[in-house]
Amino acid sequence: MALSTNDLKNGMALDLPEGLFTVIEFQHVKPGKGGAFVRTKLRNMRTKAVLERTFRADERVEQALIEKKEMQFLYREGERFVFMDNVSYDQVAVDGAALGQAPSYLKEGDAAILQWYGNEVVDVDLPAAVELTVAETEPGLQGDRVSGARKPATTETGLVVQVPLFVNPGDRIKVDTRSGEYLTRA
Repeated sequence: MALSTNDLKNGMALDLPEGLFTVIEFQHVKPGKGGAFVRTKLRNMRTKAVLERTFRADERVEQALIEKKEMQFLYREGERFVFMDNVSYDQVAVDGAALGQAPSYLKEGDAAILQWYGNEVVDVDLPAAVELTVAETEPGLQGDRVSGARKPATTETGLVVQVPLFVNPGDRIKVDTRSGEYLTRA
């Protein structure tokens, strides 16, 4: 579906000759001389690379229709992740590369919203925070309450997070999926 660059919005998906992109930000510019133009910042949905591109005002671009499906993560099969559609119960195996950082936050049984472009998964929406169990870290000592002191902890998914000294193996912690930072004990 072709649309004008004057109709761009943040989060919109575009199918450009260079690949599939989402609009991060855009700005309409009307200089004193010459024609108006639209300055954009775009993120490649497959490689996550950011590209700055300028379009003429009213230039036509192809909008990509992204379908979002809520799915449940079932299990990992080598480098592929198997999800089940919550509506049709169909199972789909997705390459780990298409999921970006999501595998670090997914446990078996977790829900995720997969973004589909045709028959290809191009991105994953995760909740803002997830609860993970600490699999490995140095044990905390009584009285370890030094403000701001941190130590590395490996979670059940293999994600390494900097946690306060009082966190022990087996503790459940909340982790921010956008930054990968420790939030609190669960």
